[in-house]
Amino acid sequence: MKRALGGLTTRGRSFVAAGLTAIACAFVLGERDLLRAGILVLSLPLLSSVVVSRTRYRLACARRLDPPRLPVGHEARVDLRLENVSRLPGGLLLVEDRVPYALGGRARFVVDRIEPQGSRELGYRVRSDVRGRYRVGPLTVRLADPFGLVELVRSFSLADRLTVTPPIVDLPAGRLAGGWTGGGESLARAVAAAGEDDVTPREYRHGDDLRRVHWRSTARRGELMVRREEQHWRSSGTLFLDTRRRAHVGEGPGASFEQAVSVAASLGVHLSRTGLGLRFVTDAGETLPHSVSFEGALLDTLAVARQSAVRSLTPGLAALGGRVGPGREGEGLVIAVFGLLDPEEARAVASARRGTATYVAILVDPLGSPDGSFGGATARVLRAAGWRVAVVASAAELPAAWTAAEQTAEEPARGRT
Repeated sequence: MKRALGGLTTRGRSFVAAGLTAIACAFVLGERDLLRAGILVLSLPLLSSVVVSRTRYRLACARRLDPPRLPVGHEARVDLRLENVSRLPGGLLLVEDRVPYALGGRARFVVDRIEPQGSRELGYRVRSDVRGRYRVGPLTVRLADPFGLVELVRSFSLADRLTVTPPIVDLPAGRLAGGWTGGGESLARAVAAAGEDDVTPREYRHGDDLRRVHWRSTARRGELMVRREEQHWRSSGTLFLDTRRRAHVGEGPGASFEQAVSVAASLGVHLSRTGLGLRFVTDAGETLPHSVSFEGALLDTLAVARQSAVRSLTPGLAALGGRVGPGREGEGLVIAVFGLLDPEEARAVASARRGTATYVAILVDPLGSPDGSFGGATARVLRAAGWRVAVVASAAELPAAWTAAEQTAEEPARGRT
C-alpha cells in the first residue's frame, strides 16, 4: 500500500489535497455536506491505490530489432510483444521503451486491456545520423487506474544493442593487382601454361589416389607417376586506419575522421566481398586478425571507433610491416587510410613499404589542397617510394579514386606479363 501511495500521479495528489482540505474546512465550519464531499474526494485515490496495488497479473516481453546492424541514416524497426501470462485480464497499461536520444527518443504506447494468455504487438522505428552502439530498452510498464490517479512502474531487465555503422560507399567491381599471395605451385597456372597432359608430375607415394595417376608420364618414365595436388593461391591483405586525433580536423559527420572511417569501412566491405582475407590495423597496432566473419567484425569495430591520443605512427607501421598473409612474409595487398601527415611522418610511411606487396594509400584531405600542401606533398613522397596514392576530400570521392587506383595497378601487371 505504501508503494501504491507513492505512485500517486499529480492528479491523484491533487485529489488527496482537495479531500483533506475539504474535511478540515468541514470541521471548522461545521458543514456535514462538505465533510461527505471531502471523504468522497479523498477516497477515490485511496481506492485506486488499493486496486492497482492488488493487481497480480504477470507480463512477459520480447523485443526484436530488424536489422540489428545498419548504416548511418537508415531506419531499423523495433517489434515488441507484450504477453499476459496470468489468468487475470490486464488493466490500462502505459508502455514505454527506453531509446537513446540519438535514435529518436522514447517510444510510448497505451494498451487498454490484455485478456488472460493474450498478447499485444507493438512496433516503432528508430534512426540515427551518428554511428555507434546503442542500448535499446529496457521496457517499462506503468499500471494505471482508469481515472489516472495512480501509476505503478514495473520494469523489465531485457535490453538489446543496435549497432549503427559508418556510411558505406559502393565501389566498382574489380580487385587491385597484387592481392593474391600464397605458397607452392598452382595447378591452374601449370595447365594454362603447358596443357593438362604436360602438368609436371611426381613419383607415386603410398596412399596417393590412383585416380590422379598420370599415365602418359608413367609410360615415359617406366614408373608410376601422379599429378601434383592443386595448391591454391591465397588472397590476403591488410587494411590500415590512422585514428590519431592530431591527424584529423573538424567536428561532426563532415569531419575528416568520420570521412576516414567511412572510407575504411567501404574498402573493407568491398575487398572482403571479393574474397580478400583481410586484417585490420590502426596506429595503435593490430585490431582485427584474419577471420571468416571479418566484414561484420570490422563494421562493429568502426561503429565505435574514436580518435586516439597516440601521436606516433610507429606501433601501427610496425604491425603494418608484419605478416600480411598467412602464407608469405610481406606480400599481399596493403591499403592504408591516412589523415594529415607531416613530412617526417610521410617519410616513415613511405619506408614502411617492403617486399613485393602492393601498397595503396588513401589520403583524406579535408582542406582540398591540390598541390604544394598536404595532398600534393605527401602524395609525391609516397609515390616516390612505390606507393599508389589517391587523395580524396570525402568518402563520396572514393569510387572515382578507387577506379583510378585499379587502372594504375593494372599497368605494371601488363608490363610484366
